[in-house]
Amino acid sequence: MQARLKNPVMLIPGALQALLALDKSTEAADVPYVTRKLLHLRASQINSCSVCVDMHARELKKAGEKDERIFAVSAWRETPYFNDAERAALALTEATTRLSDRSDAVPDDVWDEAARHYDEKGLAALAVQIALINAFNRLNAATRQPVGAWG
Repeated sequence: MQARLKNPVMLIPGALQALLALDKSTEAADVPYVTRKLLHLRASQINSCSVCVDMHARELKKAGEKDERIFAVSAWRETPYFNDAERAALALTEATTRLSDRSDAVPDDVWDEAARHYDEKGLAALAVQIALINAFNRLNAATRQPVGAWG
């Protein structure tokens, strides 16, 4: 596959730095690194962003995650590999990524389950992280960025 154009965040001065700063801003919230990467992987699978699927699977592997968990992210509901907090974050990720799939984009039960595991700052961090990965996914998918382009 060949990119339609160089990655937009590399063409617009300051764009990548702004997105990376947004990512970094959520680190102080009580959302584990692995949880953030799991939600990045799941949203990227939904959005068919090959760059991000590859990148976030590799990040999870580098963080010491077992293959079983990485391979099962797309079927997280049917596997025993995720704790309740991760499941809540993954459900919120799916709902927030698939906004038009239902009349109530993010149902109360999905939000309430996430709120059982994360405080207000954690929920805010999840919302920012989900929005951020969806932005990256859409930029990469629209311009057909190839896997490996990020090094």
